[in-house]
Amino acid sequence: MPFRVVAALVRKDLQVFFTDRRAVVLTLAIPIAIASFFGFVFSGTSNNGSNAAKMPVALVNLDDSAVARALVANTAGDTALAVTQPTLDEARAGVQAGRLPVAVVIPKGFGDAAGRAFIAQGEPPQLQLLTDPSKSAEVSMVKGILTGHVMESVTQEVFTGAEGQRLLDDGMRSLETSGMAADEREALRRVMQSAQELYRLQGSTGSSGRRGMSIPFAVTENAVTGTPQTTYNGYAHAFAGMGIQFALFAAIDLAAGILLERERGLWKRLRSAPLSRLTLLAARAISGTMLTLLTLLVSFAFARVVFKVPISNVAGFFAVAIASAVMAASFGLLVAAIGGTPAATRRAAIFVVLVMVMLGGAWVPTFIFPAWMQQFTQVVPVRWAVDGLDAMTWRGLGLTEVVLPIGLLLGFSAVCIAAAVWRFRWEEA
Repeated sequence: MPFRVVAALVRKDLQVFFTDRRAVVLTLAIPIAIASFFGFVFSGTSNNGSNAAKMPVALVNLDDSAVARALVANTAGDTALAVTQPTLDEARAGVQAGRLPVAVVIPKGFGDAAGRAFIAQGEPPQLQLLTDPSKSAEVSMVKGILTGHVMESVTQEVFTGAEGQRLLDDGMRSLETSGMAADEREALRRVMQSAQELYRLQGSTGSSGRRGMSIPFAVTENAVTGTPQTTYNGYAHAFAGMGIQFALFAAIDLAAGILLERERGLWKRLRSAPLSRLTLLAARAISGTMLTLLTLLVSFAFARVVFKVPISNVAGFFAVAIASAVMAASFGLLVAAIGGTPAATRRAAIFVVLVMVMLGGAWVPTFIFPAWMQQFTQVVPVRWAVDGLDAMTWRGLGLTEVVLPIGLLLGFSAVCIAAAVWRFRWEEA
């Protein structure tokens, strides 16, 4: 395979690409624009999360008890929630229209029933949740937060409030007819007597502290990356995903160009020259690799300058980028080998690329997929390309961590090239 011939063919492909300046600008600018948007969404408005969006929640209080008022106050003070207090009809309309993920309705008599249930005197009351069925994650989050605030509000009133004193007195009187075992009844009596003693002590000392049971622990988050200086950068992941996606789109353009040239008889004329099939395909593979690599590098150069995306291992980053470009170019050759008309092939290949990018975790995190689908993503090359770029940017990992991704990307490329050589049709049927 003569090097001078391959170089001439590659130079021809690059000249054709750069002739259309508008297409060049769009090829490089579109992934930058989309990746910037996704990076902004994933990163938030600040690195420390102080301006993180709060979950909108509506509280509809139909009860006038101290427990209900305390629940509303405690929930409204939660830093993760943006609480409003509309009417029931307004809350229902907000959830129905998608403006609210969930509305919490505190029914009439909730405080009294909750207090009685706490001291084993009745069935627990039910909070009604009006939920948007498309926002199950937000609903689960609100349920967890409400559990802590309900416990704090109920125990606050039972142990230190006026209504709690009445409930304890009623409970003491009803113990004999409760049907409980003698030892359980005696243990519960001692608990109630201790609570009554707490009331007397607070009354005699004038104590105003009113706090119920709350979550008995705090959480400290420690972000773990390869180096202490490296922190998560949402732009790095977004540019990795979008860079790979548009590198594959560039490979589809390569495939469409090959099919168009074959349709016009250009490949037949090239074959009349003393050029082997391997030489022609190798030239297209090299030019395709160079163009897809250009897409990746320009995108990350923009991210590095504008969004300060870290590149913790330069050698590893270039190795992954080159392997990803080879993967994309070989995929383009395979598409050209098995494709039909340029228009139909382009549409089908775009669909395949979008599925690969989705399964590779470039759009949404893979943990939300079903278990079987998470296993299936192991065979999707986009996943390994994105993981490798993440490892060499914000994760701050060493070069050894990308040996496997690079090997798998090159292995996928070898399979694609072998299939392309085997299936390529040099003339229209």
